Amino acid sequence: MDNRPVLFLDSGIGGIPYCRDFLKRNAQETVYYIADRENFPYGPRSKEEIASILISLTKELLNKISAKLVVIACNTASISALSPLRQKFPQLLFVGTVPAIKPAVSACKSGKIGVLGTERTIQDIRTLNLEDGSCEIFGVSAPELVEFVEKSIDSASENEKTDIIRKYIDIFREQGIDTLVLGCTHFLYLIEEFRREAEPEIKIFDSLEGITNRIEFLLNENDGALRAQKDCAHDRKFILTGTQPPGPSWTNRAKVSGFDLCLINEL
Repeated sequence: MDNRPVLFLDSGIGGIPYCRDFLKRNAQETVYYIADRENFPYGPRSKEEIASILISLTKELLNKISAKLVVIACNTASISALSPLRQKFPQLLFVGTVPAIKPAVSACKSGKIGVLGTERTIQDIRTLNLEDGSCEIFGVSAPELVEFVEKSIDSASENEKTDIIRKYIDIFREQGIDTLVLGCTHFLYLIEEFRREAEPEIKIFDSLEGITNRIEFLLNENDGALRAQKDCAHDRKFILTGTQPPGPSWTNRAKVSGFDLCLINEL
């Protein structure tokens, strides 16, 4: 049995839905969520810069925490840094989040799928070329949507949420796509609004279940050697990078998630 924590890492709050989904089925596991607010947002940065940031942050975390697995709960960071991280830390298991292209392709009938993401993800979307060329990928970047989720999601009305996503749905609808991939973890906070406004004409896809399944698969290998003991004490930490005191929004987010809030230098 292995009671070491699973780490979830994102530039802000985008990875929290993945963390929560994992805990629904794996409540015995110790989980730490790391919000890299010091380097938010990742989207406008180059791949090299993102990789450098994530390698430095992972090194700092491993000096303080004995982790058994790290989930890069950010599409942009996964596309840019997952391979360099695995090369730099070969002893550690990493799970990345990438846009759910494959299931969208399987459901696509129009020959064109949409991907909504950050600037970095959309610029690199061609690295996810479909092997059989069966569908065309039409990507749209939405940095202001990431900012909206990060800063306004808790106080936004349903009308405000709907208004900010409707223009993107209209863009994809005009392109004739029938499957839309939410290619940024932050967008899961608006998944119900996306579904309500787009479906059934445009089916919405995300990678939430697939990532939880992948983490569980790795923990279950070798007869569950990495699994935590079911009756052991576990803790939940919400860790912020940077030295600035956390504001009310961070305090509230950690409280709602059931995590203890701390700064990285307090570990």
